[in-house]
Amino acid sequence: MTKPIYVLGGPNLNLLGTREPEIYGHATLADIEAMVRAHAAGKDAMFRQSNHEGELIDWIQEAGREGAALILNGAAYTHTSIAIHDALKSISIPIVEIHLSNPAARDAFRQTNYVSPVATATIAGLGAQGYVLAMDAAQHLITSGG
Repeated sequence: MTKPIYVLGGPNLNLLGTREPEIYGHATLADIEAMVRAHAAGKDAMFRQSNHEGELIDWIQEAGREGAALILNGAAYTHTSIAIHDALKSISIPIVEIHLSNPAARDAFRQTNYVSPVATATIAGLGAQGYVLAMDAAQHLITSGG
């Protein structure tokens, strides 16, 4: 059995589709999961979302033990969590950072990023379609040894 690609989402992503749709779009997290699963037919993916930092850290560690790659939208924790940064540093699988919007083009406080320095790749600003690209990138990194 192949190892799954973990797709983890941070705080407030459970509100996608209704929270600031002018920034994050109208797709819900369930819509994004369905789109990625349809695109990656036959690939095992583990989708999870939490508003709790410690739970995300537990899942990052689990992904490091049991996953082939990690796709992470740390949401606001991207800009605040040294603990998530440290958890990401502790795993040896490819990490694809994903953001629906482009944080670099937004608020000044979003210019601090604790995920990018430990990510293998970053996809930002492409909305829900970015998750499909992140799945492709993760699969590429797995097969290329990245």
